[in-house]
Amino acid sequence: MQEEMLLNHKIPAGSLVCDLGSGQGHTSVMLVKDYGFKVYAADLWSEPQENRSFFYKMGLTLEQITPVKADATALPFEKEFFDAVVSTDSYNYWGRDPKYLDEKLLPFVKHGGYIYCCVPGLKKDCHDNLPKELLLSWTPEQLAYLRDIAYWTEIVNSSRDAEVISIYEMESNENVWVDWLNQEENEIAVHCRKTMDAGGGKYLNFIAFVLRKK
Repeated sequence: MQEEMLLNHKIPAGSLVCDLGSGQGHTSVMLVKDYGFKVYAADLWSEPQENRSFFYKMGLTLEQITPVKADATALPFEKEFFDAVVSTDSYNYWGRDPKYLDEKLLPFVKHGGYIYCCVPGLKKDCHDNLPKELLLSWTPEQLAYLRDIAYWTEIVNSSRDAEVISIYEMESNENVWVDWLNQEENEIAVHCRKTMDAGGGKYLNFIAFVLRKK
């Protein structure tokens, strides 16, 4: 997902980038090694000490990558600190509030800086009549985090401080799901197989959008 999202990206090498919702840090390592960014790996549910050990094992230093325990709705950074923000497969958990961009995220991005996000989504909104296939793996509350491209278009266009560069359905949909479902030791991935084996994939997609701070 991150590789497709950053095709032809506009973030200069050497930029200070926040990997927002970085999890265990795999996306953060990729941002340093493959793109030459200096990265802050910000995540609420991962422990910085564990991520730091992982980064060391990957041959990275604290000058290249810094793990931070942070809530995406209350970021602990100075204003206009980052050249860019990248968020892979997590923005949908906190970014559905129309006020989030202007009030909680963009203040920490320099003017002219970029935001690259990709999220799991729906090909068409169906929350009023959820397909039985989707309910094999997820509850209606969990499915509330999945929205269609029309929903995300409205969210990003409501920002007064961001220019929308692009928003699109990603092409790597099938490959991403294959990689995810093949994780034998991941209970969540195994549970998702119920929906996908029943054909639920026809309702799902991945959505990416690129913004630039005015």
